[in-house]
Amino acid sequence: MAMNGTITTWFQDKGFGFIKDENGDNRYFHVIKVANPELIKKDAAVTFEPTTNNKGLSAYAVKVAPESKYIYIAGERLKLTSIKSYLVYSEEVPADTRIDKENTVLSVGILMSSIRPKSSAQPGEMRSLKKLAITTFQGTTLIFSEDEIDVDATVKLLKV
Repeated sequence: MAMNGTITTWFQDKGFGFIKDENGDNRYFHVIKVANPELIKKDAAVTFEPTTNNKGLSAYAVKVAPESKYIYIAGERLKLTSIKSYLVYSEEVPADTRIDKENTVLSVGILMSSIRPKSSAQPGEMRSLKKLAITTFQGTTLIFSEDEIDVDATVKLLKV
């Protein structure tokens, strides 16, 4: 049964260190038992198979979790590794709707421009609004519109 843990000590010159497992126990590990030794460092998260050797608790089949990168979109912190898919699409919206008030924390500036009468928009006139939908592995879908974010710049971040 694989366990999670954290590297608490790492002696690079000696090629071994210790992992604190999810029960709070310290386990010895050796660099030859690590799948991706280049990522070993103190405080890194790991998964491993627990075992015991003649010196006590130890770990083998250790995998160091790569540090996850986060991106921020309209104030939402998203882990790049939790993004399953994304889609950019356009939606026709009435030209006088600026922003979905339910889902957005409005900044004062946006709020002011929403209140100010817009002479340009004719009643019933439509405009095309570019939107970005992001689906996470947790099954959540987040939708952002170009009124809130720079869709193209955000997609560049997602392609990392």
